[in-house]
Amino acid sequence: MNQSLMVAFDVSDRRAALDLADSLAPGRGKAAKVGMELYYKEGAAVLQDLQERGFAIFLDLKLFDIPHTVEQAMLQLARLGVDYVTVHALGGRAMLEAARRGLERGANESGLPLPKLLAVTELTSISEDVLANQQNCRLPLEEQVVRLAQLAKSAGCDGVVCSALELKALHQQVGDDFFYLVPGIRMADAQVGDQVRVATPAQAKADGATAIVVGRPINQSEEPLAAYECYLADWHNSHSV
Repeated sequence: MNQSLMVAFDVSDRRAALDLADSLAPGRGKAAKVGMELYYKEGAAVLQDLQERGFAIFLDLKLFDIPHTVEQAMLQLARLGVDYVTVHALGGRAMLEAARRGLERGANESGLPLPKLLAVTELTSISEDVLANQQNCRLPLEEQVVRLAQLAKSAGCDGVVCSALELKALHQQVGDDFFYLVPGIRMADAQVGDQVRVATPAQAKADGATAIVVGRPINQSEEPLAAYECYLADWHNSHSV
């Protein structure tokens, strides 16, 4: 299975999502990241469309609210049969633990597999300057990410979303038995867009990524399947830690 490479379905509506899915066919063994834009437009129905085409679903809504609200939201998301969901690690231990409880209840009540719970550390669009002067964080970026990952692991999360630049420190200080999902993936000659902390697939894998997310280089390509295969080949051309 190729769930080590998840494609961001950051498109505007169901028709665009299905066109992208069909261009990547066959879907079985592949994973689709459905984020806020598509989910808020089309709701759970588009998840079923993609599941019927064989895609695993990474539902990336980055929940961040009081613990009770997050727990009840996760209860509902677990009933959708998705494979991965996200919360913000900055929500704190009580919220992260509540998210886990909600997922477990939803999975148990629906009889569906338990989704992996991934905590977002710092977005790949965040720089040291933004962290210090806008988030007013006293820690360097790498240490901030490590601390948030340690919190997420102790609160019952299955992994974190982080940039490739923090992977070595995360493996050293959080452990190898954790899921490290890395967005901000670009080939060396590609434009980075609004990403700040980026890496190639091979660099991410070499530094210890469990999986990567690729968006615009695939979903805006004239040949999405060829772009997908290019990124997957680069991933396989490296050796993990």
